[in-house]
Amino acid sequence: MKSNDLVGTAKSWIKQVAPTPLLNRYGIVKGEPFAALSFSADADIRSDIEERLGYHGPLVDLYSGELKESVHKWHHYLPLYERYFNRFRQTPVKFLEIGVSKGGSLQMWRQYFGEAALIYGIDINPACKAYDGIAGQVRIGSQDDRAFLEAVVGEMGGVDVILDDGSHHMNHIKATLEALFPRLNNGGLYLIEDLHTAYWHGWGGGYASPSNFFNTIRSMVDDMHHWYHDMPIKNPALSPHCPAIHIHDSMVVLEKDITHKPTHSLCQ
Repeated sequence: MKSNDLVGTAKSWIKQVAPTPLLNRYGIVKGEPFAALSFSADADIRSDIEERLGYHGPLVDLYSGELKESVHKWHHYLPLYERYFNRFRQTPVKFLEIGVSKGGSLQMWRQYFGEAALIYGIDINPACKAYDGIAGQVRIGSQDDRAFLEAVVGEMGGVDVILDDGSHHMNHIKATLEALFPRLNNGGLYLIEDLHTAYWHGWGGGYASPSNFFNTIRSMVDDMHHWYHDMPIKNPALSPHCPAIHIHDSMVVLEKDITHKPTHSLCQ
């Protein structure tokens, strides 16, 4: 038996005999979560989004059939995009997406935001350069390369919205956030998706892993409330400029703006 076969056999045996809490602690999930949650290719995508999720906005038309290039999204993301991105439609928004893949998402954003938008995408795969200049500008580099990221934002002349749909690896997510959030314009949004990987060992996460990205979010919540406790701020490059954090299934949205000391009073 080859070494790869031995490793596969060992992993299968561990999944069978080890208790689920222990497996989850190390980011190992029993079964096939994607297989259980994937939507049938023969089913009606539009109906699932409109009837089950109650979303009837423009992204339904784009996602369910108007795009020339392929794009893969969880269905519940579409109404969330609409909630947070709607105010930027038909404006000269500066939008940066991390992860180009097959170019479908850049096409979707171009049609959603409009021609006035400045849209950039970055990817580590050189093949993605083929999409440069079609729906947006594409630059090739790694999302954990701070100099590369800063050069892209400099070329853009600043950035209003950042969408991290890159490697989904814990180290990359945090490195990208720490590099780009300080460069985000006030009033802007930083959205990170597919954060279910925070619970998976293969992406550097795990239910009780210290590197689980939701631990960073928890510490930012603590920082946000530093007025009410004596512990030091843990994320000085992020928290003093983040007045709001929104958490959804597999998605976090961070607002960038000036934070103010809270005050209270009694009005008669």
